[in-house]
Amino acid sequence: MCCCPALASNVGDSLVIGIQSTKTLTIRPLLPVERDIVSLYDLVYESLVYLDDDFIPQGQLAQSWDVSSNGKIWTFYLRPAVTFSDGTPLTAKDVVASAQYILDRANDENVSDPGFYANLKYFISSITAKDESTVEIRSQKRPCYGLLYAMTFPIVPASMVDSDNPPGTGPYRFNTFVAGDYCWLQANPGWWQAQPQVQEIMFSFHETQKAVMDSYEYARVDAVFSRSIAAAQYKSGISSLSISYRTNQLECLLMNNSASELTPEVRLAIRHVVDVSKIVSNVYSGMVTPTNLPFYPGNWTYNDSLGSYFTLNAMEARRLLEAAGWSDLDEDGTLDKLNSEGKMVRLHLRFYVYEEPENDVRVEAANQISAMLATVGIDSTVETMTMANLQERLSAGSYDLALVSFAMDAVPDPGFMLMRGNTGNYTRYKSDKMTELFEDLRTQTSQSGYQSVLWQIQARFAEDCPFLCLYWRKGNVLTHYMYTTARDVRELELLRGIETFHP
Repeated sequence: MCCCPALASNVGDSLVIGIQSTKTLTIRPLLPVERDIVSLYDLVYESLVYLDDDFIPQGQLAQSWDVSSNGKIWTFYLRPAVTFSDGTPLTAKDVVASAQYILDRANDENVSDPGFYANLKYFISSITAKDESTVEIRSQKRPCYGLLYAMTFPIVPASMVDSDNPPGTGPYRFNTFVAGDYCWLQANPGWWQAQPQVQEIMFSFHETQKAVMDSYEYARVDAVFSRSIAAAQYKSGISSLSISYRTNQLECLLMNNSASELTPEVRLAIRHVVDVSKIVSNVYSGMVTPTNLPFYPGNWTYNDSLGSYFTLNAMEARRLLEAAGWSDLDEDGTLDKLNSEGKMVRLHLRFYVYEEPENDVRVEAANQISAMLATVGIDSTVETMTMANLQERLSAGSYDLALVSFAMDAVPDPGFMLMRGNTGNYTRYKSDKMTELFEDLRTQTSQSGYQSVLWQIQARFAEDCPFLCLYWRKGNVLTHYMYTTARDVRELELLRGIETFHP
């Protein structure tokens, strides 16, 4: 993010924010049900660890930690003299109770919704309080550096893990909450850091994104959160500021590796002709960040050295297709080959896509990709269906191409989509080497070791081309007031930095 404070006034001692919220009926930070509400919770509740502007774990309620030589035992040491907003001291028992509540729900087979923080179960085998200020975590499944990213769950008092409106240790506390109407936060006078300049934040709830944008246009609110493509029309100006933020939504073009047509050569050819930059400008109005890999560009997890694998090259695409046995036998513009029975078959791919309320342009993106494939003789038919129907096709392997999105976890570990046999590996990609790399990744306890294996994973991904990563969705915070100096504004933390902003 690059913003110039001169484009809008600096925030004063209060701020009114418009968001969409219709499902949050009570304050339950361990069980959030709406995306933008998590940004609200982020101001009230804190975690053992937070992720800084470089996406590196730093201590928040934990002032330090250490790890055993085999990575199985992680010990976190709490900051002294931290209290909840009601004056109750924070202890290790509160951390344990909060984590255990999440784990119990995540591991309960009778619960239909395992919860927003359910991935914690992949990192914690057991969690105990060694004393009032020391938490010990035992990990058997993934004793690795990625565990620190899972330590970003909210901490509430042990006695209130299953209660509404528990106090937090963060810079703000709840004054009033009226479901479907508004929420009023006030600065927490007992916060363990310096008091924020912004003393009051009011959240005005709206039923639709249109209503949110209308409130901003008519100056009923000072700022709004939006992932709508229409928000791209708002530019930074004299009295308004557009702050782009990154979401966790990764859009991908899946390719069924089990389909006879989609051999490695054909997959590589497809990669050489899909022009992401055109889709970004023509379809998404810049509201996405292009990526070649299942990691976010610009931070330590992303392997920038692999750019040569992802060049646009129609001539190389045609060479690869010819090497795979495809040529235009009947000169109709579509590639063909003779099968084992001597009959001519066309290179035709079933291309499925689904729509969702917040991304009504995905079909247009699919059509553009289909047109790009046609330039090298690959015929495809785009068919729109519901998400549920496409999910069935993906699970059954009954597709060739699919334009989909994944809600990626904060932990930089996309093994669910790349390891042999994993639930999110819809492409049927099979690589023993890739699986071994992920197994190695999950033993690395240092950032340098973790990064080294991450980069090897990305190199293997670039070479094998199991599917295409296209872009990460972006959103905008539209505001009349500058309220942060954070470089990396992220979904779920859209007000990060407001507590320390002092112009």
